[in-house]
Amino acid sequence: MLEVGFSEIALIFGTAPIMLGPRPVPRPVPRLAADVGRSAGRARAMARHVRTQLEHEARFDPLREPPRPPPTIHPPPPRAEAGSDEPKPA
Repeated sequence: MLEVGFSEIALIFGTAPIMLGPRPVPRPVPRLAADVGRSAGRARAMARHVRTQLEHEARFDPLREPPRPPPTIHPPPPRAEAGSDEPKPA
């Protein structure tokens, strides 16, 4: 079968600019390159987030870590009756 190694690809990419000459790059190419770079950055960020979550889950041991106490909920203050200017004594 056709086997192309790294050295052949490097040779092609090294000689192509010399053979083709300096041509202006078409306008859509930089925009496409920017979109590809942005997408690659997002993919790396998602992969980093997934890896961090997996490492956190791997280190988590429910029997070792004590459970957190529930948050304290304060009751609302008593409301004054309608028509009364003075608050009710507690």
